[in-house]
Amino acid sequence: MVKPQLEVLNALDVAKTQWYHFTAIIIAGMGFFTDAYDLFCISLVTKLLGRIYYHVEGAEKPGTLPPNVAAAVNGVAFCGTLTGQLFFGWLGDKMGRKKVYGMTLMVMVLCSIASGLSFGNSPKGVMSTLCFFRFWLGFGIGGDYPLSATIMSEYANKKTRGAFIAAVFAMQGFGILAGGIFAIIIASAFNSRFSAPSYETNPIASTIPEADYVWRIIVMVGALPAALTYYWRLKMPETARYTALVAKNAEQAASDMSKVLQVDIEAEGQKIQKINEDQSSQFGLFTKQFLRRHGLHLLGTTSTWFLLDIAFYSQNLFQKDIFSAVGWIPPAKTMNAVDEVFKIARAQTLIALFSTVPGYWFTVLFIDRIGRFAIQLMGFFFMTVFMFALAIPYDHWTHKENRIGFVVMYSLTFFFANFGPNATTFVVPAEIFPARFRSTCHGISAASGKLGAMVGAFGFLYLAQSQDKSKTDAGYPPGIGVKNSLLALGVVNFLGMLFTFLVPESKGKSLEEMSGENEENDQGEAEMNHPPSSLNNNDRTLEDV
Repeated sequence: MVKPQLEVLNALDVAKTQWYHFTAIIIAGMGFFTDAYDLFCISLVTKLLGRIYYHVEGAEKPGTLPPNVAAAVNGVAFCGTLTGQLFFGWLGDKMGRKKVYGMTLMVMVLCSIASGLSFGNSPKGVMSTLCFFRFWLGFGIGGDYPLSATIMSEYANKKTRGAFIAAVFAMQGFGILAGGIFAIIIASAFNSRFSAPSYETNPIASTIPEADYVWRIIVMVGALPAALTYYWRLKMPETARYTALVAKNAEQAASDMSKVLQVDIEAEGQKIQKINEDQSSQFGLFTKQFLRRHGLHLLGTTSTWFLLDIAFYSQNLFQKDIFSAVGWIPPAKTMNAVDEVFKIARAQTLIALFSTVPGYWFTVLFIDRIGRFAIQLMGFFFMTVFMFALAIPYDHWTHKENRIGFVVMYSLTFFFANFGPNATTFVVPAEIFPARFRSTCHGISAASGKLGAMVGAFGFLYLAQSQDKSKTDAGYPPGIGVKNSLLALGVVNFLGMLFTFLVPESKGKSLEEMSGENEENDQGEAEMNHPPSSLNNNDRTLEDV
């Protein structure tokens, strides 16, 4: 038996695409722009940090961060992000999405600035304070994941909900791109103003004193776009689904959405009371009833995000190492410190421009046409194919005449990561769980992803080292080499494809249909147990608006 549907929720489900949808995308999306910029910009400056703070007199190669320091600098923000996803995800269901939303942004802005002001004269002092502030930066970024996804899903109509949530996430692509472009501009400006010889010509002079400003400026600028949207975040009304279904305030929900949609909506207090009296849907998180109805779905969202982020973040954070291995970035000793930043940023910007950003927006375009399940399965499949295509004939790709082909193949893995599971793992957890657990379950799923990111960020540092001890980076033990690391990532992608079959299809369905909140107990369970392939061919899409 179907429960009475609130008019305010139905109005949101059937609303035409309006200006407030795009306003919400921009407000939530700028947070993700900052998230991506802050998380990925560190990969642009780690080589520079090694040259500045860990130079070894008389060494043949420029200084590099010791293994434990490199792992901490690259991974500490992920530790903070994981913590923030769990904490703010839970808090968003307890206090409301809006009340927590401003907190996360201010933490991001303040800690992004503080990261660039890391103090101390000794390497240990600078790295310790940098890691401290990047942990709390990650803490704020972590809160943005469940809150942005949940807010956008609860504001959107059911026809184009996937595209709207994916558009918020797609701002990550612009954040990565902006980080690379800004690093190119800063490096070019400093190179022009302060000329320096290569390391092999003059090791000391190759790292100009002003290089210390380069990494600080790059790190701090990420705070600006987020700070600009703080006021509008505070002005956003609470989502109607939280106000009506969790806070049980039908009058406030109707009032808020009447202003947003510019239509008259009845409060329907009696329907809220009737819904509240139904005990079949009042089960708690991780109760037997929750596990029966949503347990496999939570396993699906957590496992696929975990596996995806192992591959995605290890590739993204260590592109520069792979490009160096095949000669796309010259040996470090042939460049000065700032020129190395320029060349690393240029390589990552090209990858972002031609594969990362297009992949995100292909998902936005097609997610409400072919569905989340199909895109995620396809993405994992092609990531597996291209990863093995890179790994198996790896020696072929290292020859100079084949390096462009390597970069093209590598770019295609990024394209299908973003036109695939990197976007859908963010979208689906915001659609398939009940309103009172939605933010928490999205936070749990996202935290699982960040656990995978830490595996990629920490593990790849060691795994990708040469098996020949004489060819490893300073301080690192021999690893399994780039070829075997790519093979391992191919296996990870294949496992992601298998676990995708645990994730239900939500295309064209309301949030209450997916979560079972508008069904009586037995019928709701039957709805939630439909396989992913049971798509409705009559679902309308973005083109129908």
